[in-house]
Amino acid sequence: MSTSTTDPVTMSPQAAPSEDPALRAARSERRMRILMPCAALLCALGLWEFLVRYNEIPHYLIPAPSLILETLWKDGPSLLSSAWFTVKLTLLSLGLAIIGGVALGMVFALSRTIEMSLFPFAVILQVTPVVAIAPLILIYVDSTFAALLICAWIVAFFPILSNTAIGMRSADHNLRDLFTLYGATKWQRLRYLLIPSALPYFMAALKIAGGLALIGAVVAEFVAGTAGQNTGLASRILESSFRNEIPRMFAALLLVSMLGILIFLATSWLSRAVLGHWHESEIKRQG
Repeated sequence: MSTSTTDPVTMSPQAAPSEDPALRAARSERRMRILMPCAALLCALGLWEFLVRYNEIPHYLIPAPSLILETLWKDGPSLLSSAWFTVKLTLLSLGLAIIGGVALGMVFALSRTIEMSLFPFAVILQVTPVVAIAPLILIYVDSTFAALLICAWIVAFFPILSNTAIGMRSADHNLRDLFTLYGATKWQRLRYLLIPSALPYFMAALKIAGGLALIGAVVAEFVAGTAGQNTGLASRILESSFRNEIPRMFAALLLVSMLGILIFLATSWLSRAVLGHWHESEIKRQG
């Protein structure tokens, strides 16, 4: 079927309007954003496979990617069960960090006195390495899962708290004066001014806290070792290193990395969904 049209004045055939160059460029950029990292990753894996096979490196030193995938397929049920434990631990700690960080950040933004009183304790929690306090938490808390949850929460809590408080204090002072002029209540000021002002800061903190929650969960599991009935991927890594099962250790490490990538992609998508229609950091520029 021809795509040409007829000019109503000259009755001569006209070509159909071409696609918008800006739209075509945006589509091409989206494709390249996916294809280029995939191509680079495949090249790196191919080089890894070649060097291991060419130099005949023993699998107990550095396994080839093909052997890692084979081990992941063979030990999939056990590793996926441990991965689910790590996912639950990470998501629960992140959820608690969001609830506690946002609530306390709002209190800090509304009360300077409370902020000056409690903020130093939050800083102490942040700067103290979780590896140093995890053994104490494991001693004082009866449940191993609860102890691991506390450790992961400590790591993820501070970015949410700090960015939420900073974001709420970053509201435009002219808008603050306007709300005061119109006699806005504290709830109206919070709902229509402070929360929208803090959203970009919160979404940025969420991307950081998601990865930190996973790191905190893995580090806490390393400290706890293989203790407890339910264990996560970090315990599988420790167990594999003790038994010198290096391919299995790499397979567990691959799952940890994949979890981190999924968390980052999920938080990035959420940031675009929340901020994409109105904030400069996520608005897609045309042209």
